Amino acid sequence: MGQIKRKKKKKRGCLWTIFWILFFVILIEILAGAVIYRGKIAEEAAKYLGPKVPYQEVSIEEEVVEQKYYYDQLEEKEKIVYKEILQGIEDLSGEIYIHSSDAKRTNEIFERVLMDNPDVFWCDGTAKTTHYEGKEEYTVLEPVYSCTEEEKEERQEEIELEAEIWLEGITDDASDYDKILYVFEYIVNTVEYDAEAEDNQNIYSVFAHKRSVCAGYSKAAQYLLEQLDVFCTYVTGVVRSGESHAWNLVICEGDYYYVDTTWGDPVFLSSAEAIANDYISYDYLCCNDKELLHTHKPDADLKLPECTKMDFNYYVMNGLYYEEYDSKRALKEMNDTISQKKNPSVFKFADSESYEEAHKDIFGKLIDKAAQNLAGQYNLKQVKYTYMDDPELNKIVIYWQYE
Repeated sequence: MGQIKRKKKKKRGCLWTIFWILFFVILIEILAGAVIYRGKIAEEAAKYLGPKVPYQEVSIEEEVVEQKYYYDQLEEKEKIVYKEILQGIEDLSGEIYIHSSDAKRTNEIFERVLMDNPDVFWCDGTAKTTHYEGKEEYTVLEPVYSCTEEEKEERQEEIELEAEIWLEGITDDASDYDKILYVFEYIVNTVEYDAEAEDNQNIYSVFAHKRSVCAGYSKAAQYLLEQLDVFCTYVTGVVRSGESHAWNLVICEGDYYYVDTTWGDPVFLSSAEAIANDYISYDYLCCNDKELLHTHKPDADLKLPECTKMDFNYYVMNGLYYEEYDSKRALKEMNDTISQKKNPSVFKFADSESYEEAHKDIFGKLIDKAAQNLAGQYNLKQVKYTYMDDPELNKIVIYWQYE
């Protein structure tokens, strides 16, 4: 019988298995890539097609802020940020959305807003600042408020009524110097320096409690002088002890001067306290840079004008300032003070050389001559006087006892 030949079947199963495995692997990778790609597209789309940023709506008019010292120093874009912050604070907004891509700079402008506006007493000066990226970069400022809307309204009315009473003793047509002097003395005579005072970083502590620290003193002076149409702004820095401090920059009859109401207070100045409880130091009533920098150093980031004049300094205005020492003038001043039964005799010198010359002469012989005059005029068997000798401020102050 013939043999039947059978064709051998080719084994293709293995190849097809490998093919399908590779096919599914590639398909999975493509699909996975598509998912990742779509995810990235969605992520980017969310950035650019997300909800509109609810920026702070501003109704503050330019004329309200254009005379503010620190506002005037800002670039145009930063002025928008300033207004958004101020508007948000006035509205007591918990979150203020701002046109800014720099959280640090936003916080600096926030500080300038508070320095320009002493009437903003309900914001405690602290805030959380967060920068966001998205369709456009923006910053959210979250200020901390010290009172509610209702409390704010009540305190505002209280401040305004008290300030009106305080300013009853000065007229609108008074000179710049008289207005500055009036506010200076009124605060010193009315407010007690108290580091533990409530609300001591704002003007409410001054007008409501009559107790505050340098921030309250300086903001109250700024608030009152603005009511009297005298330019006054808020300055921060440190003093000789290294402690943070605040004072004011004013314009008196067209020129810049520094004023530090806090350091006029006898409660604050322990050296003055030893002389008399009612003593007021006028060293920082309209002084120049040279006088200020003996004891004060403004913060480096503040842009401040040169203060070169001493024309309206208190001691100059009252004939108590010596460009050079004059022995006859000094003795006459002491005798005139004694004859009028007043206090104190004050000698303020322009430099340390004049001060040292005066110190030697006054305590070497002049004070004894004045004391003899005191005994003779008031029939005193024993003459008493106290004095403050301040080489740092180039000043000598003598208090006479008439009994």
